[in-house]
Amino acid sequence: MKRIVSKPARLAIASIATLVMASTALAQEAPTANKGFQTLKSEVIDLGPEIAGMEGRQLRLRLLQIEPGGHIGIHSHKDRPAVVYFLKGASTVHSGDGTSKVFKAGDTGSANHATTHWHGNDGKEDVLFIAVDILNKKK
Repeated sequence: MKRIVSKPARLAIASIATLVMASTALAQEAPTANKGFQTLKSEVIDLGPEIAGMEGRQLRLRLLQIEPGGHIGIHSHKDRPAVVYFLKGASTVHSGDGTSKVFKAGDTGSANHATTHWHGNDGKEDVLFIAVDILNKKK
């Protein structure tokens, strides 16, 4: 007995397959190096003398810039929690799970031990944002 699949069902199956393939392609295309990215300002405090049990850790604040067409390569925040505040432009942050989100001026974000992502600037103006993180300098 031959099964007949309706046209709407075939379209749904094709759409799902396309989305899965596109997500996989995006995850595979994540850059591993930085391009058009620089730290404009940076300030660091050694937390060891400040807080008991924080030896080898630093609190770091940076003003970061991604030029149009530039990106920050894929990286993990394991052992490096961070918070960010976007000042200018629009940055698409691509997560390791294939999802993405656009952050614009005034938006905030965070990254924890489970975060793996990369930032891209597909716009026509620089992306500027402040990033504050805690580094483990023992590693």
